[in-house]
Amino acid sequence: MPIAYIGIGSNLGKREENCEKAISLLTKDGIKVLNCSSKIETEPWGIKEQPKFINMVIEIETEKTPQELLGILKKIERVLGSNKEIRWGARIIDLDILFYDDLIIKTPKLEIPHPLIPERDFVLKPLLEIAPDKVHPVSGKSIKELLRTLGPCSLADGR
Repeated sequence: MPIAYIGIGSNLGKREENCEKAISLLTKDGIKVLNCSSKIETEPWGIKEQPKFINMVIEIETEKTPQELLGILKKIERVLGSNKEIRWGARIIDLDILFYDDLIIKTPKLEIPHPLIPERDFVLKPLLEIAPDKVHPVSGKSIKELLRTLGPCSLADGR
């Protein structure tokens, strides 16, 4: 069965609870959670003038296609009240497919692996916890190597 990694973030309301609710809703759609990273508090990325985020990554097993999985994630975001009108703005919940097996998909609505993984320590640090040797299918680098390219400050609490 395919293995996927989902990035989860929240910076409005009860941030940790929002992440937990999203995971709970995922399991109700027949998705099995195999592993969860710790929740980390991070600075906003993109738009700096907003509350800090709680971020985490989960590893899942699913029979859903990548497109079906994306539909489920968007539905959960709507159910929890997320508003993505402002790109990289504040939100109750943000759910992103980071990896889906080793697939490479690029369509107007879906890009796997997520194109910004190599730039985001708030994704790489939780991934390091649960999948340090996972290889990015485009760059050919492991999560450890990608985090290392962000510099020593990024690795400070992820070694």
